[in-house]
Amino acid sequence: MIAALNGLDLQCADIQNAFLTAPAIEKCYLVAGPEFGEEEGKVFIVRRALYGLKSSSAAFRSHLAETLEDLGFSSSTADPDVWMRAAVKPDGEEYYEYILCYVDDILCMSMKAKEVMEGIGRVFKFKKGKIEPPESYLGARLRKKTLDGHDMWTMSSYDYVVAAVKNVKATLKDSPKWKVPKNAPTPMTSAYEPEMDGSSELGREDHTYFQELIGILRWATEIGRVDILLEVSLLSQYQAAPREGHMEQALRIFAFLDTFPKLTLYYDWRTPNIDYSKLRSSREDFEAYYRDATEEMPHNTPKPRGRSVGSTALVDASHGANKKTRKSHTGYVIFLNRAPILWHSKRQNTVEASTFGSEFIALKSCIEAITHLRFKLRMFGIPLEEGPSHVFCDNESVVTNSTMVESTLNKKHNSIAYHYTRWNEAAGVVDVSWIAGMLNLADAFTK
Repeated sequence: MIAALNGLDLQCADIQNAFLTAPAIEKCYLVAGPEFGEEEGKVFIVRRALYGLKSSSAAFRSHLAETLEDLGFSSSTADPDVWMRAAVKPDGEEYYEYILCYVDDILCMSMKAKEVMEGIGRVFKFKKGKIEPPESYLGARLRKKTLDGHDMWTMSSYDYVVAAVKNVKATLKDSPKWKVPKNAPTPMTSAYEPEMDGSSELGREDHTYFQELIGILRWATEIGRVDILLEVSLLSQYQAAPREGHMEQALRIFAFLDTFPKLTLYYDWRTPNIDYSKLRSSREDFEAYYRDATEEMPHNTPKPRGRSVGSTALVDASHGANKKTRKSHTGYVIFLNRAPILWHSKRQNTVEASTFGSEFIALKSCIEAITHLRFKLRMFGIPLEEGPSHVFCDNESVVTNSTMVESTLNKKHNSIAYHYTRWNEAAGVVDVSWIAGMLNLADAFTK
């Protein structure tokens, strides 16, 4: 999204025999075997970070870091695997070039991305000698597409989902008990409640396999399958003691993915069509109550460069959703401009006596995520739009009490979430506003 917003190119490459490019940082000796011919039996000193040595990963990372530093890049405080270098476009606009490292996978974002990668290639050898636009990342398919006449990057879990379903079907091919259903129009059976499942507990082998399935599904949600986020969250709660009914529902989710394998997220860099001027800010009203409420700014924040971005969030809570424990469920989604970048669905830690309380707990969780996001963006040198991040909630009472100075709340753990929300409202970090329930996308992550 940042690349498309600033008109930057993306190029990536894999470093070949990555660890062997780095010198060994520990003393290690070996005795030559018969494959060394006349040298057999001699003692050798290991000078390269061989695969299998405990220090090899650290040695390679240090070697790569030295190379990037020689090229003028510096590691970000927010993420040590993100490297930055100030640059200027031909039209004089300032921006940052970025290099993202994931072990031996290197991705560069720059006006001259290929040139930067070639500089790294003078020190490291790339697999197949290739420097090319990214096609996949950690199981997700990446493509550049056009939407409404604008170029933007997209992410799809299609390849991962198809491979996962195929592997599960192959594993269960000879199973007399478990099969992936042939068709599933929904991720979970209608009206199914995992907490009320009274079927038999799984045996040890099936228990372990259930945990594997949940792990596969959780990664699918991370790389774009937001349509199964709630169902996976609900089943994840029973990994310690899953039942046969839970296994059946997990396999049904795979059937749903098999039925609908295609889902693509567009990282739309355009500004959302929301008139924020019509949303009332209560920051000035809070000055007498939260006098020292200011957003914390790191002392080592790099100079902002490039085009600014704004963040918007939608949050919801399902009060007392769990019929056994009566714990509520939190759901939220955060957008950077129009691009969804963070989604969350999780059971709350406490039992709330009212919808009001559960919504405030959800709101606090969402604001914490926004606070971390704003910190990261600043430390990456990405300018934030003036003003707060906008948070939309469909509970009018919660919105009113978040923005009304005279409101009070005494219940201790609720009060912490309540005052945390109001403090961030006063500090200008967020602006909480109401949205109709039918328009609240976060509702899909709680019900």
